[in-house]
Amino acid sequence: MAAAASSSLTATAVLIPRVPTAVRTSSCSALPPLPRRFSTVSFATSVKLIPESRRFSLLQTKASEETSVDAGELFTDLKEKWDKVENKSTVVLYGGGAIVAVWLSSILVGAINSVPLLPKIMELVGLGYTGWFVYRYLLFKSSRKELATDIEAVKKKIAGTE
Repeated sequence: MAAAASSSLTATAVLIPRVPTAVRTSSCSALPPLPRRFSTVSFATSVKLIPESRRFSLLQTKASEETSVDAGELFTDLKEKWDKVENKSTVVLYGGGAIVAVWLSSILVGAINSVPLLPKIMELVGLGYTGWFVYRYLLFKSSRKELATDIEAVKKKIAGTE
């Protein structure tokens, strides 16, 4: 009986198909496959084909005299504007409040981002609002004019000229 059992075991061992190792390792991996790396040799050879004078002329940028900014002039302009401000404490208070608001909003966004599924819902809400805004204000000429007048009214309200 032991001989019959051992012969049946060997028969089952022979009937088990073997999986090649390449297939076995790729199907067992929990990580997605990495993207194919592009060779930098083709880029290097294409750069070598460009003449050296043209290669450097592509990389050079020329600054005109109009775009140059003097640091001393910038600081004097800022100092003059700061001296013209009447309520300096209010400006400092608003600036500090803006910094605190940005800091708190970054904490809030981080907390929302850590909740599963909530960031995707927020993306859908943002996408829906963007679609509504485009339909409401940007699609038709009359609504674009209405948006422009609303923006001008808000500008006047902020500047205090209204």
